[in-house]
Amino acid sequence: MKPPSCSLFFVGILWLLATIVTAYSCPTTCHCTDRNGVVVQCTSRNLEMIPPDLPKDTVVLLLSSNHIRHVTKEAFADLHHLKELDLSHNAIETVEAGAFQAISEGLRSLDLSNNHLTSLPKDAFAKLHAPVRLSHNPWHCECSLQEVLRELRLDPETVNEVSCHTSVQDEYVGQTVIQVLDSGINFCNFHHKTTDVAMFVAMFCWFSMVTAYVIYYVKHNQEEARRHMEYLKSLPSTSYISKDYDTASSVF
Repeated sequence: MKPPSCSLFFVGILWLLATIVTAYSCPTTCHCTDRNGVVVQCTSRNLEMIPPDLPKDTVVLLLSSNHIRHVTKEAFADLHHLKELDLSHNAIETVEAGAFQAISEGLRSLDLSNNHLTSLPKDAFAKLHAPVRLSHNPWHCECSLQEVLRELRLDPETVNEVSCHTSVQDEYVGQTVIQVLDSGINFCNFHHKTTDVAMFVAMFCWFSMVTAYVIYYVKHNQEEARRHMEYLKSLPSTSYISKDYDTASSVF
C-alpha cells in the first residue's frame, strides 16, 4: 500500500502538468512560440472568428489578414498578460462594449486598421492606455464616434488616415476626422439640432392631421345639416295640411 504522501505528490504533479498544458496549448490553426511569454501567430489562416483556446500567457497575438467580422467581449477575457494585439486587415464590422476591458491595463498596442468599422460603442476602449490604429475604416462621422475618439489615444503615425467615409453633414465626407473636430465642429450639437428638427416636423405633421380631421368633420356635419334641412323643406307644410283638412270638413 502506497503512503498517502506519495499519492498526494502524484496528484500534485498531474495537476501541475495539466495547468502547464492548458496555459501553453496552442490553437491548431496558429503557430505559437515562447519568448518571455507566448507569441501566437495566426496571420493569414482564413479565420472567421477569434480562436477561443488561446494560451493564457499570450503576450503577442497576431490575427491580421483573416476574415474575422466580430469582436466579442469574451474574446480576450483570459489574456491578462497580452501586450500586443493585431486585428488589422480583417472584415470586422462590430466591436462589443467592453471587448478590450480585460486587457486594457497591460496592452501596449492595438491595431484595428483596414477593417469594415463604421462606428464603435462609447465604452469600447474604457481604461485603455495603448495607442490604437483605426485607419482605413469606412467611418461614419457623428456624435458617438466623436465621443469614442475622446476616450482613446490614436496612433500618431496613422491619425491622419482616419477619415469620414460618410457623415451626418455631407460636407465633411472624405476629410480627416481629427482635423474636422479640431476645427471646432461638434457632431453631437448637430445631432441634437437634427433631433429637434425631426421633432418639429413630427409635431407639424400631427397638427396638420388634426386640423385636416377637424375641417373634414365640420364639412361633413355641414353637409349632413344641409341634407336634413332639404328633407324638412320637402315635407308638406302644416298650414297646407290644415287647409286641406278644413276643406274636407266643409264638404261633409
